[in-house]
Amino acid sequence: MRLSRTLFAACLIASASVNQAFAQNIDVCLTTMDRTSLVELMPGKLSFSDKIGGKENLIIVDDQQAFQSAEGSGFALTGGSAQHLMGMTKEVRMQTLRQLFGREPGQAGINFIRLTLGASDMNAFVFSYDDMPEGKEDFKLKHFSLAQDLKDVVPVMQEILSIAPDITVMSSPWSAPAWMKESKNVRGGKLRKECYDVYAEYFVKYVQAMKEKGITIHQLTIQNEPLNSRNTPSMPWSPQDEAEFIGKFLGPKLEAAGLDTKIILFDHNCDRPDYPLTTLLDHDADKYTHGIAYHHYAGDMSAMTYTHMVRPDKGIYFTEQMTTERPGSPEIAIARSAKRLIVDIMRNWSRNVTLWNLAADSLNDPHTDNGGCSMCQGAITIDNGKLTSLNIAYYVVAQIAQFVPIGSVRIASTAPDDPALNLYEDEQNPGIFRLVHSPRANVLPNVAFKTPEGKTVLLVVNDRAERSMVKIQYNGKYAMSALEAGAVATYIW
Repeated sequence: MRLSRTLFAACLIASASVNQAFAQNIDVCLTTMDRTSLVELMPGKLSFSDKIGGKENLIIVDDQQAFQSAEGSGFALTGGSAQHLMGMTKEVRMQTLRQLFGREPGQAGINFIRLTLGASDMNAFVFSYDDMPEGKEDFKLKHFSLAQDLKDVVPVMQEILSIAPDITVMSSPWSAPAWMKESKNVRGGKLRKECYDVYAEYFVKYVQAMKEKGITIHQLTIQNEPLNSRNTPSMPWSPQDEAEFIGKFLGPKLEAAGLDTKIILFDHNCDRPDYPLTTLLDHDADKYTHGIAYHHYAGDMSAMTYTHMVRPDKGIYFTEQMTTERPGSPEIAIARSAKRLIVDIMRNWSRNVTLWNLAADSLNDPHTDNGGCSMCQGAITIDNGKLTSLNIAYYVVAQIAQFVPIGSVRIASTAPDDPALNLYEDEQNPGIFRLVHSPRANVLPNVAFKTPEGKTVLLVVNDRAERSMVKIQYNGKYAMSALEAGAVATYIW
């Protein structure tokens, strides 16, 4: 936050007309570490007033400073997730999907889905949309088919769209068909140069085939984790090869087909911001690239901010992170996860929050045997066709998705490391006030948004070991609330 804006707010300069321009009541959505409240919505729990006890440690929300737009929060609908959902009766499945994607009170309001373009390591087996017998090739893509997805991913997505028609859909491949690769193996092995053209056509056919099923693919990443060849399936890309593929093949083919699906590059960890920036040095790749995607299994999230500083014209996206808990645990580490996976992600310019697997069973199945993730807990657990638990990843996303719709904009709010300016009455001269500067605001971690409907949303995380006060200032008005240790609250007004 700019110092002048902080001083402006701290001095309480606000007109009466502005003070009356927003609702006085504040709704609160609360999740506590002891699970007594789990995304519990309390309408009108707080209200703004003209005064507050002590003006230290204020979270000043300033909607005059706007940052990136929000494009949704959600999960990856892997083939394994869809398989579990299709194992439910339609009635139970629709009830579960409404719990996940519905926008009514008590529903999570998920508004971003990442699909796997072909199999991921969270499938029971590996497949592509154009598998061929060993020694055979199909450069004309005569055998291209969504047959496997038609059994689970497509019908589940169609039902999701009936609940949330405006949801953002991204798709990411884990590998090209084995016959296109140098190794002829689904695990590792680069794409053959002579297959760049046909692989680009493979993407186009996928987008068109999904569109025929009523599913619009808004964004495509080139490769899930292009620097990781240990998954089954997986496929490595260098930044130069990715640039060539985007600039000379995929971008032109999407354009020629009249598709407005956006190309998102990298889709890997925060320890390698040099990768996407190198790719963008290629003029043609730069022309066709809309954004850059990150995961956080390595590196620091500040890499997203550095990338934004270098290329503010490209969108930043956060596309994968696993977060798990011990089944049956009496406590939920919601504060630690929400700080990392909402506050830190959004304050580092991401337009979305997308965590990993939507659904698995209690054994974290299915997954591939050689390089599949055996510890990837779903946001929900489904056993024998029944929803058996909502897990920590679910609660993290539910704390933001239902309140921050697509089209919301992140706005300024005081961060813990921001400088603070406060007025104190001079002890020797009553009525005379002195300005005192503190190097740190010492507020709780938080992030704020303005929604398309004009609501203000402030998510606050108490990552401390003790109960703390949340003091909010907005347009010269104040609200205050106690937040228990390890709790997360979303304030909406």
